[in-house]
Amino acid sequence: MWRQIIELWKSDDLLDQAYNDSFEMMYVAREMCVEAIRVLREVDNSTVNQKIRNKDKIVNEYEQNVRRKVMTHCSVKGPEDLSSGMILVNIVVDIERIGDYCKNILDLASVRSKKLKVGSFEKLILDVEKEVITRFNKTIKVLEEQDEESALSMMSSFKGKIGSVCDEIVNTIATGNIEDLSVSEAVSLALYSRYLKRISAHLNNMITTVVNPFERIGFRAK
Repeated sequence: MWRQIIELWKSDDLLDQAYNDSFEMMYVAREMCVEAIRVLREVDNSTVNQKIRNKDKIVNEYEQNVRRKVMTHCSVKGPEDLSSGMILVNIVVDIERIGDYCKNILDLASVRSKKLKVGSFEKLILDVEKEVITRFNKTIKVLEEQDEESALSMMSSFKGKIGSVCDEIVNTIATGNIEDLSVSEAVSLALYSRYLKRISAHLNNMITTVVNPFERIGFRAK
């Protein structure tokens, strides 16, 4: 279904622009994500680069442009392309939310005087960070190539590689079963884990568009 929709979009200049804008959004959001992780985890006394913060505004502008172009197209062409337009709008909403979570990570970095150290959680959080960046790159590729097999593989591995690991970190902190972190570090780690989980969840929502009809976007494949 999605492959045919893309071909339809590419046949129309306005929707072609909206389609391309959605990928530009993803590239900007990916850059934000990589930089936010680096600043929080590697930089002491960080003054967050305003250019990175401003990228969130760029993401928001892209989202508005995509919505406008899709609405204009559907208004002119009629309801026949409504479902395809709604799918694209769904995707850019997820990208915008990713931008917000990246900004949350930058906000967390800006209120800390030192880089975030996570003690005995280091291996777990490093694995999650690497997986989030890997999934970001794979999501872009899956959407570009409409690779259903890879999409299904990523959807099936989300919980095990990201969701359950982040939940384990937060649950351990919540029970107070930690000895090598300060209160500040523990709170920061819990928030950070949730932000990473939500970023990955929105990436997962996006790849469901490759294999699911509109009404099942964001849900497991049947």
